[in-house]
Amino acid sequence: MNKLIVSISGLRGVVGDTLTPETIVKYANAFSKFTNRKKVVVGRDGRYHGEMLSEILIGVLAANGCDVTDIGICPTPTVQLAAEHSDAAGGVAVTASHNPMEWNGLKFINNHGVFLDAEENKKLWKIAGGKPEYAAYKTAGKITRDNFFLKDHIRRVLGIKSLDVEAVRKRHFKVVVDSVNAAGSFVVPELLHQLGCSIVRMNCEGTGIFPRKPEPVPENLLATMERVRSENADLGIVVDPDVDRLVLITERGEPFGEEYTVAQAVKFIFEKTTVENRVAAVNLSTTRAVEEIGSKLNGKIFRSPVGEINVVKRMKKVGAVVGGEGSGGVILPEVHYGRDALVGIGITLQHLLEFGGTLSELKNSLPKFEIVKKRIELGNKNPDRIITAVKHKYSKFKLNTEDGLKIDAPDYWIHLRKSNTEPIIRAIAEAQSREEAEARALEVVKIIKGL
Repeated sequence: MNKLIVSISGLRGVVGDTLTPETIVKYANAFSKFTNRKKVVVGRDGRYHGEMLSEILIGVLAANGCDVTDIGICPTPTVQLAAEHSDAAGGVAVTASHNPMEWNGLKFINNHGVFLDAEENKKLWKIAGGKPEYAAYKTAGKITRDNFFLKDHIRRVLGIKSLDVEAVRKRHFKVVVDSVNAAGSFVVPELLHQLGCSIVRMNCEGTGIFPRKPEPVPENLLATMERVRSENADLGIVVDPDVDRLVLITERGEPFGEEYTVAQAVKFIFEKTTVENRVAAVNLSTTRAVEEIGSKLNGKIFRSPVGEINVVKRMKKVGAVVGGEGSGGVILPEVHYGRDALVGIGITLQHLLEFGGTLSELKNSLPKFEIVKKRIELGNKNPDRIITAVKHKYSKFKLNTEDGLKIDAPDYWIHLRKSNTEPIIRAIAEAQSREEAEARALEVVKIIKGL
């Protein structure tokens, strides 16, 4: 990696290399102007170098005349809720999401508690190219520390209409929690404690030093899966460093499948919703199981490009009651328009309680599809030219170019898109068997490598 990645997802880079104090100063200056020098909420995902970056960010925002509320180590969705439900003009989460430990970054949030969209980002980037203008000493911003919003986040999750807190407490679920020593280390166990769960903590020390690769995919969770088995737990709960993604492990110590986190949430919320209001929105890479669930329950499913803000905008447009992304992010507008692992936890425990069986049995009750994901390193290749070339090779199928290239065949689909945060193309294939999905994914990988 030889450059800072700046995209609709914010900015990310390697600390001390592509993400430097100068970078933080540049974008803090820009965001202060973007918010008209009004109040800004700042939180961070707990990485051990996050405090240093956060202090720089907060200091520069204050030097520009912004009052700053520092809410410390917390989930990114907590920053979103704080921006929405306070007098702040926006928020910044210091996080690199699932990227490795040496990475960090900034996610920018508007006063509605959602990430900046394409037009807002364009405005921010333009400001970042200008000269900073600091406030006079008498008009410098004030800095306050506040832990209210973490407690408020839990309160809002416990207030979900379809969540029967007392019934869940009586069930006493035994849960293994793996928070990769980041922002979920304390808030996830606290939510589960208030839901009456027996908690087995793994990687919940909050040190900001990741004991494994932080992306919550099965190959990184072998020890966690074994712990669920050895503890005879009802389920395992894994969150990424900034707690917007929820990954589940069944009582057998097997992956529930992060793409099915959203599928089961859609099913549960639809069953609690009148037929005419059963509307959901997910991204183009989310499993077809969502469509099958929607069809069986007479609901409507809409698709959007990948990226939380894209899903949120589609949800608002179509009046969706639930949505999310296949990476394990559940969005429930009743709480807020943001991917939120804490919301997903509440929905999952209530769903499992009402289902009455095990988590693996719940998984088996859902439509069966298999997704295979491949990362294709680009080197010096142009990703747009690659995607255009692949498009010609699959021209006989239904194609969607709203976000990269989505190839829809009767028995499978393939989605190719360049990453917003890494110099790669992601190839995602889904079919009804893993063998078929693997074959389709490898087929397109071979094509791309031959270009």
